[in-house]
Amino acid sequence: MKSRLLPYLIAIMSFPALVSLTPLAAQDQPQLNTTQTRYTVQNLGSLGGTGCCFVITVNSRGWVDGTSNVAGDKSFHPFLWMDGHMQDLGTLGGPNASVGGMNDIGDVPVGGADTTTADPLGEDWCGFGTHLICRSYIWHNGKRTLVPTLGGNNGDVSTITNAGLVLGFGEIPVRDSTCIPPQVLGFDAFLWKPDQNEIRMLPPLPGDTVTAAFALNQQDDVAGTSGICGGGLVGTSALHAVIWRNGSPTYLGGLGGSYGNLANSINNQRQVVGQSDLIGDTTFHAFLWTEDHGLRDLGTLPGDSASTANSINDHGQVAIQSCDANFNCRAAIWQDGVMTDLNTLIPADSPLFLLFANSINSRGQIVGAALDRTTGATIPFLATPCDQNEANSKDCLSPMQGLFLPALRPDATDGQKP
Repeated sequence: MKSRLLPYLIAIMSFPALVSLTPLAAQDQPQLNTTQTRYTVQNLGSLGGTGCCFVITVNSRGWVDGTSNVAGDKSFHPFLWMDGHMQDLGTLGGPNASVGGMNDIGDVPVGGADTTTADPLGEDWCGFGTHLICRSYIWHNGKRTLVPTLGGNNGDVSTITNAGLVLGFGEIPVRDSTCIPPQVLGFDAFLWKPDQNEIRMLPPLPGDTVTAAFALNQQDDVAGTSGICGGGLVGTSALHAVIWRNGSPTYLGGLGGSYGNLANSINNQRQVVGQSDLIGDTTFHAFLWTEDHGLRDLGTLPGDSASTANSINDHGQVAIQSCDANFNCRAAIWQDGVMTDLNTLIPADSPLFLLFANSINSRGQIVGAALDRTTGATIPFLATPCDQNEANSKDCLSPMQGLFLPALRPDATDGQKP
């Protein structure tokens, strides 16, 4: 049910050195929201650096996995956060690694982990700029189980179910003429049963050459994309948002654009969310797809021009990022037909500005990345809905108009990785 947010969508907010703060214009300041559920919000800390989070997800127990800069901000490591403690899960010998979505028993898929071996074709599969071979593993209580490849050099992993079914994607040993250098080899999504060492490929739609998959529900329905190789997992590669049922792809439709069409998350009601380019491919919007009503444009927050739906839970609540034309982004939640800026639902005196919401669990807890305005660091946050027992606590009361502090948003960045 979780989304593995693609790094190219959030690189603009992952490196604090590229971010500065300016007050919102008066018309852009978040408005008070006194009718929707309010949230307490927690800074989850870091592994010593000042930036996060290529991917961050939360399971139904409130455990969080994600990525964080280590000291010096020169590399990213995966972490597992439980009960106020953040643990570094390490890499495969190289400087960087990311994560997929963990299950409820603590299996953490670590994907796109740098090894110490240079890619023989000069590819940069992980996107860290290291041009090292990237592999993936499942971490559980300190033990690592390596995820197989499909015959190519590199592989990634998206999520794992409570039953142990792994969703991943990897290179095949075939050069694809639709690839854009440095990418050379094609790739496919797959399901892997570790106990039986059985791999089931997830084929592309007719006319496409590659697939990538990001989410999996309890019925083993898979959400992802079908397209051409392009630069790997970005840009022109994502032509069609799809779901696979029993290994067969179904096209979900789109919002009129040719590229950037991704199904990021699927719940147990087979509701799917993702993003799709609009006509002209100059921007993209979040979408919700259902079997009864097809694909629906969820729009953006007021004043914004782009949005991505990253995760949907079984209650139909959607975790979103909404961005303006300069890619200044803010976290949002969509429910009951309404998209709301999460910054209007947290304590008014919070030092955090919530940049994007990446994952939402069955309890309505939301994780993502936030700007800590006291330090300038980009940190992972956990937002927890206020329940009836907390309704009268300071952090759960709607702020008085006179006490509301205007939020700040980062300036636009160049969107490039260092």
